[in-house]
Amino acid sequence: MKHHQKIYIAGHRGMVGSAINRKLNSEGFGNIVVKTSAELDLRNQSAVDEFFAKEKPEFVFMAAAKVGGIMANNTFRAEFLYDNLMIQNNIIHAAHVHGVEKLLFLGSSCIYPKMAEQPLKEEYLLTGLLEPTNEPYAIAKIAGIKMCDAYRSQYGSHFISVMPTNLYGPNDNYDLKNSHVLPAMIRKFHEAKQNGDKEVVIWGTGKPKREFLHADDMASACYFLMQHFDEEGFVNIGTGVDLEIGELAILIKEIVGFEGAIVQDLSKPDGTPRKLMDVSKLHSLGWKHSIELKDGVRKVYEEFVSRY
Repeated sequence: MKHHQKIYIAGHRGMVGSAINRKLNSEGFGNIVVKTSAELDLRNQSAVDEFFAKEKPEFVFMAAAKVGGIMANNTFRAEFLYDNLMIQNNIIHAAHVHGVEKLLFLGSSCIYPKMAEQPLKEEYLLTGLLEPTNEPYAIAKIAGIKMCDAYRSQYGSHFISVMPTNLYGPNDNYDLKNSHVLPAMIRKFHEAKQNGDKEVVIWGTGKPKREFLHADDMASACYFLMQHFDEEGFVNIGTGVDLEIGELAILIKEIVGFEGAIVQDLSKPDGTPRKLMDVSKLHSLGWKHSIELKDGVRKVYEEFVSRY
């Protein structure tokens, strides 16, 4: 990527897209094109084609998707499948038709089989059944990876795919009903501290293990891979390190400065026991994360307090 070349970031307002935008700006890329969903409906094929014909981007970061928690995924199954397939089909096909030099497609760790071995290696894709609740989203993402590979094999397109682990960072979602575990905990502990509560309740045993990557690290990995990776398949992006949800709660409690107790609601489910990425492929390519969880959460909490 040369600094004068035009780059399109699809989904620039989300946590992932905005992090990629910040990274490119910090690296001195000025020719970046973005559109809000009101300006460009990515589900509309002719609108997407028109956009590519007019703007002619040379590089594309595909971070646009319809996302949500388990509840939303399970309730709006048709929408999650249709919207995501349409968005990625339109962008990947238009990138081919209009001669995009390179495209990076972002997937999600839910593409792996529910009972896959840990840590998750790239070759475990399609070796077992998916988690039923978010299957529509996962199926769409798998289709996106396979589409990039198919265009590479049939047309020689330089389309690559990456699979980030659980992310946190600026522009995260703190809505308690459908946010992910880390931002939800930040908000819970913060509100408990403000209200002078004696305790914070966490779901289940606190034993499941999860891996977390700061969005800025994810953006840095995408920037690196856009320049140094050009093969079929995909690359896991993560830290390769996880911790128990109970340990995460203690970490957040300390950072927030909540003085009360942590109580477990054992009537609530634990979810998958472990979801850890094998990042040896990423490390062998020459990239490693630089923001440790404690520093990352502290930074995110400061942002949260200034925003709320």
